[in-house]
Amino acid sequence: MNLNKIPATIVTGFLGAGKTTLLRHLLTQAQGRRIAVIVNEFGELGIDGELLKGCGIGCDETGADNGQLIELANGCLCCTVQEEFAPVMEQLAQRRDQIDHLVIETSGLALPKPLVQAFQWPTIRHAFTVDAVVTVVDAPAVAEGRFAHDPQAVDAQRRADPELDHDTPLAELFEDQLATADLVVLNKADQLDADALQRVRAMAAARAPAAVQTVVARHGQVPPEVLLGLGRAVEDVIEGRRTHHDDEDDDHDHDAFQSVALALEVRDRQHLLQTLSTLVARHGLLRIKGFVALPQAALRLVVQGVGPRLDSHFDRPWRTDEPRRSLLVCIGQGLDEAALRADLRQAGLLAASAT
Repeated sequence: MNLNKIPATIVTGFLGAGKTTLLRHLLTQAQGRRIAVIVNEFGELGIDGELLKGCGIGCDETGADNGQLIELANGCLCCTVQEEFAPVMEQLAQRRDQIDHLVIETSGLALPKPLVQAFQWPTIRHAFTVDAVVTVVDAPAVAEGRFAHDPQAVDAQRRADPELDHDTPLAELFEDQLATADLVVLNKADQLDADALQRVRAMAAARAPAAVQTVVARHGQVPPEVLLGLGRAVEDVIEGRRTHHDDEDDDHDHDAFQSVALALEVRDRQHLLQTLSTLVARHGLLRIKGFVALPQAALRLVVQGVGPRLDSHFDRPWRTDEPRRSLLVCIGQGLDEAALRADLRQAGLLAASAT
């Protein structure tokens, strides 16, 4: 690896795999490394960027922007490398003496290969090299047969849902993220027994490059020395990593996915979670994430959902200079936004301004 270039780690993985959690852990354990971050989201609200800021990433002691965190929320990076990505990289190249490492968190619907190929462009190649592609896997989801070709798991799920169609673009996207990996992180491994974890490990190894390294993690806790400094120069070898989309004229198509941004009025945490659980099943939501302002609560409530699994926790106090409001982003395939809003209105959760 050219030591004059800034090493860049691309963190990819399907919706809800734990990319932002892994990134938060990395940045809080940076041990003096000057790490710049690019966060790309599929959706209208910068939820992942806000989660990072919640633990002090991207701002100084006064809360002011310190230039460490860059948010790109106007489109998937794999589709907008020329319009969105290249100008940001050129700006970062001018700060080369201030940056030890760059980490790029892609959206959960991104293909990593087109992004790695962008590092072949002369305006980027002279200043950066792809240190590694890290693919984060939601191990419990894969063990349940979602986006995996595990016959036993898929057959079990088919028995529960005879209309299940496993051969979908989602499965191809998941496999393409594995096919480009240098390091696979089997996240949430503490939720599986040894046999299930071994099945997930075997599945990932079968779809990743032969030399890939696999590590297990809980809550995205992977040591920085494992994630950084792999020195793979992936831009030089990416053409040899075959994916489902290699022979298509268009690298990626998000038409099947929608994101809906929702302003809510929430009075009761449990009522919110029960309603969201119902909506996940009714509308087939893949991902829910956002922030909620509860009456009489000084702390901001973070709400996240991956398929049927919902989680909520308080992350930080509301600042005096920010509005106390509840905002969620829901992501799914073929979403009926009007029906989703109607269900929230019936549950008494849709904000008056959004009706």
